[in-house]
Order: sequence, then structure tokens, then C-alpha cells
Amino acid sequence: LSQINRKNVSELQLAWTYRTGDAPPGVRSEIQCNPLIVDGVLYGTSPAFGAFALDARTGEEIWKFQPFDDQSRDQGLLVNRGVHYWEDGDERRIFYSARHFLLALDARTGRPVEAFGTGGRVDLRTGLDRDPERIFVAATSPGAVFEDLIILGTRVSEGPDAAPGDIRAFDARSGQVRWTFRTVPAPDEYGAETWPPDARRQVGGANSWAGMSLDPERGVVYIPTGSPAFDFYGGNRKGRNLFGNCILALDARTGERIWHYQIVRHDLWDRDLPAPPNLVTIQVDGHPRDVVAQITKSGHVFVLDRDTGEPVFPIEEIAAPPSDLEGEEAWPTQPLPLKPPAFSRQRFTEAEITRRTPEAYAAVKARFDQGLRTGEPFIPPSREGTVIFPGFDGGAEWGGAAFDAETGVLYVNSNEMPWILAMVRVIPPGDRGFLSRGEVLYRTHCATCHGIDRIGDPAIVPTLENLHERSSPHELFRLFEYGSGQMPAFQNLTPEEQNAIAVYLLRADLERPPEKVAEIEADPPQEPPEILYTNTGWHRFLDPDGYPAITPPWGQLTAIDLNRSEIVWQVPFGEFPELTAQGHPLTGSENYGGPVVTAGGLLFIAATRDEKFQAVDKATGETLWEYQLPAAGYATPSVYEVGGRQFVVIAAGGGKLGTKSGDAYLAFALPE
Repeated sequence: LSQINRKNVSELQLAWTYRTGDAPPGVRSEIQCNPLIVDGVLYGTSPAFGAFALDARTGEEIWKFQPFDDQSRDQGLLVNRGVHYWEDGDERRIFYSARHFLLALDARTGRPVEAFGTGGRVDLRTGLDRDPERIFVAATSPGAVFEDLIILGTRVSEGPDAAPGDIRAFDARSGQVRWTFRTVPAPDEYGAETWPPDARRQVGGANSWAGMSLDPERGVVYIPTGSPAFDFYGGNRKGRNLFGNCILALDARTGERIWHYQIVRHDLWDRDLPAPPNLVTIQVDGHPRDVVAQITKSGHVFVLDRDTGEPVFPIEEIAAPPSDLEGEEAWPTQPLPLKPPAFSRQRFTEAEITRRTPEAYAAVKARFDQGLRTGEPFIPPSREGTVIFPGFDGGAEWGGAAFDAETGVLYVNSNEMPWILAMVRVIPPGDRGFLSRGEVLYRTHCATCHGIDRIGDPAIVPTLENLHERSSPHELFRLFEYGSGQMPAFQNLTPEEQNAIAVYLLRADLERPPEKVAEIEADPPQEPPEILYTNTGWHRFLDPDGYPAITPPWGQLTAIDLNRSEIVWQVPFGEFPELTAQGHPLTGSENYGGPVVTAGGLLFIAATRDEKFQAVDKATGETLWEYQLPAAGYATPSVYEVGGRQFVVIAAGGGKLGTKSGDAYLAFALPE
């Protein structure tokens, strides 16, 4: 669409605002939805799992649906990034995911389609070779609609309790599973030799949480997968671990594998493929070629032939260091593209330490000199601490990239934040009789987020220190049952195990309801854990004032010409207003949510913690228009036309990086 363009974008104004009204007070909720517009109707989702339909021209509500009652809807708030639309004749349905359910709604009324699954919903926990009552499964992102199929990946736990990340196709009418692709293969399936025997029953993950891309003419769905679980220690999953960290090309009708390309082998760094690939046509040696362009957390673009999976540009096989953790066997080589060039810096060395202030430099340098392992890609996790850079959230993140078919340019926003990954024995040598059962279970299932010391990360994970002062046993057990915020439910834990963790965290005697188990012994015998090591928590490498430990930019927006395989322009993306006021050049910041590019010569993107929504000149990276949102827009915008008028809409849900939460969708257009 070109009605809004470089010449008139400065006149863009707010056309309508829609508030969902269900952002729960006191909970850090989010809206990450990229809304869908069909025949003048906008479909989206709300912070508390609701779905709605609006008149896309006016923002007037047509219907609203809430799948859970008021008592339970605020529990276990997981993000939702969009909906599916399916039609056949006069029948029109909206599909979306809430908690562990895939839901089907009548697109005209918002009422559940009773013929789908059980009363309009399918339980995604079933059919995964595990007890459905004891696993965590959800669907963060929509999958793909092909003919009468809804093809869907899932989010699973990232700990040792993870369910396998099967890709499944559901019948759009009945909800029955029509095909399954096992990303952790069964013993007789292709790829099983890259795992230990019987891995299917013991190891999970390798799931597609980021969504997928469909080529309807080929009848092929292209699916990015994540790391096998546990994320940072693979002593119980020795081998290359297909189909973790892969781009999968599957027959959309049958689920049969056509080809795969593994981007990280035996992942130890949480290098999930973070976004659906872009299916594009580029010029190679003067000829058009259909390719898959996959952005990565490491800041690379893998460009593969769409039919064969063969690399279009050279990929180097580099030697990777071994691990010195007991039982771990890091893979000896890893692939890295030589073209296009990386869009994020690849190494954090002493030369990159922040110079923001002398005090900041001195503090970071002191931590740097304490034996951190850094300076090269693929350094395995370590007891001393390994710098993960680009960080756990990229490089590229789940917002994905935008492609301009007119110019062959790919646009991607990225982060440049170092993190410190430190490992610790689940049970220290000689301490088996010292640690309570609750502490061992906490280290196994909870420390990966909240840390061994229970401090957490203020921007992501709340502290558990002095938990007894602000949480009751009842509230804690509800968290185990439903989850909250980014925390998944822990129904995989038995009542005895939940009680043991609660005893450890609250450090007080607990009473359970009659149907629950009574208090456990303080120090029962412990069996040796299957996972020997866990990480000490999620730790951004920050200076004493809370800014990144590295020199800017801390976030970037990059234009990559895939025809010429080179970077066209790169600009800092995001702002800390207080640093700007102090006279610092624009630093960029962490950002989440992707761009959309238009024929009007514009790139629309929000994504930044400074709560701005911007229109950027796609040729230069210059900001031509910006708007201060009521909350940060950690989502990808949608551009559409209705009634002869072009709109761009963004969800302003906030909630990440310690920013305030919101419940609004804002649509912009030129004056009528």
C-alpha cells in the first residue's frame, strides 16, 4: 500500500483506539499480537487470553470472547502473537491459542464452534507420549492455515521436565490430529541416531514456538525449531540432536520431511530460531531464485534454496571449543554464514567494555577480569561464567524481519546485550545430605530463571527473596497450577514435589488442603539427578547503573540487500531519554516486536522500551514520523486498507523490560 508515503507520513494521526479492558491489575501483562484483518474486520487478542473482532475502519467492537472465568483468567498469563483465519464456503472460523488449548470461534459471532474438539477447544497437551496432566504445553504464536489444516507448533518448558516439541496438523473442522512430525524422533525414525537411545521418552524441547511460514503453491511449510531441553546442559542428550535448532521443510498435507538444515548442533546456548523465516525471491548470478531467509539470535541470516535446503551463499564450518563440565559433550563444529555479513557484533572483548562513565568502565572491567569466558562464538557454558553475545534474546528476536520484494532488502531489528551464563552443580559434591529435597528440586526446575540465589532479574523474573512476606502457601500452589506472567505452570511436579519447593521457598511449615499431601520431611534421601548442572539464572551483563556493559549501540535497525548480500544501512534503534538529555549520542536499546515495510517507502515499527511508534524511510533508516504510545508496542504492526483508506495498527501492551503494561490497540491514518 502506498497511500501513506514518505511525502505525507508526517501528517499521520490517530484514527481510533480500542481498549481491551482486561489487563489484570498488579500483573505485568503484555500484548504481542500482530492482528489479522479480513474483509474489513480486525481480529486480535487481549492480555488475559481474550479474543475480539473490530470494525477495522472505526475500531468499534463487533464481538469479544473470554475463554476462562474471572477467577482463573488472570492466572498464568502467557503471550499470544496472533490468530488464524479459515473459511470454507459460508463457514468462517477464527483459531487461536490460550494456555494449553487451541480454540475455534465463529468469525461472525465469536461463539465457540462446538463441533471442534470438545466444546470448541482442543487440549494441546494430549498425544505427546507423556502424561498430559504433568506437562506444560502452550502455543505462543499462530502456525499456518493450509487447505483444511491448522499446522501448529508449541511452547514447552525449557527445563529437564520439557515435553517433546511435536509439530501437529489439526483438522480445521473437527480438531482431530491429521499428522504429527516428531522433532525428537522415535527410535525407528530418521534422526534418532543423533540422540541417546530412548530419548523420545526422556528429552523434550526442539519445539517451534516462533511460528512458521507457508508456501501454498508448493504445499510446503517451513518451520524453525528451538533448542532441546534442558537449554544449557546436554549431558543426558549427547549427540547432534536433530531436529533441534533446524529449519524444517515439511509437506503441508502429510507432515513428511522434505529437507532440513540444522543451524546449531547440540545447542547449549538457547539459540532457538526466534522467528518464522521469510520466503522470498532474490537475484542470484542474474537469475531469480526462491529462497528461505532465516534470521537468528546470533545475528546472522541463513539463505537456503527453498526446494532443496542447500545454502545459497557460502557457510563456513568453524571449530567449536569443548566443554569442561562433567558429562557434557559439546559438538566440535558449528556452521556460520560468510554472506550476508552478520547484522550484530559477534564478540565481547575488553575493547567493547562500556565507556559511558569511568565508574561504569571500572566496575565492568573488574567483573570481566574475574575469569569470564568470552571473545569467541560457541564457548560452552562454564562454572566461571560464559558471556553470551549477542544475548539470549538476540541478535534477532521473535518480532521477525520484513522483506521488500521491490528492492530485495530484508529489514531486521536486533539487540546487542551481553549476558552471563554461569553453571553450578545441582547437588554440589559432598552436599547430598546437606541440601533439602526442596532445594534440589528448586535448583533443577526453578533456578534457571530465578537463580540459585533466588534474586531473579528485575526486568524479566521477580525475586523470590523473602517470599514469605508477600505470598501465602495458597498463592504459591496456584502458581504451580496455572503459572503467572512468563512463568509456566509446573503441573509436571507431583504434589509432594510442589510442597517440597514451597517449604524451601517460604521456609515455614505449610498445611495443604485435604486433597493435597501433608508436609514432607525436611531432608529426605535424594536420588542422583539426571541433570548434573543447572545455570544460576538469567543475568544481563550490566554496569552499576543498569545500562549494558558493552559500548553502544545496544539495539539496531538494519537493512540487508539479499541480492548483493551486503548491508545497505544500519542505525541505532531505541532510546534512553535520560542519556539523551545528558548529551549521549543515541544508544539504541533492547527491542521486541518486528517491522512491516510498505510500497510507500516506509518501515513501520514500535518494539522499543521508550514507547515510541515510528515510520522510517526504508532507503536511509531516517525516522520520518513518531508517536508516543500509552505503553510500549512490543508487537508487530499490521498495515491494511478499508473503505479506500490506509491504516497502520499497533498493540500497545508494554510489560517487558520493566515497562508499564497496557491494554490498547491504536490505529493511524492520514486525515480524511
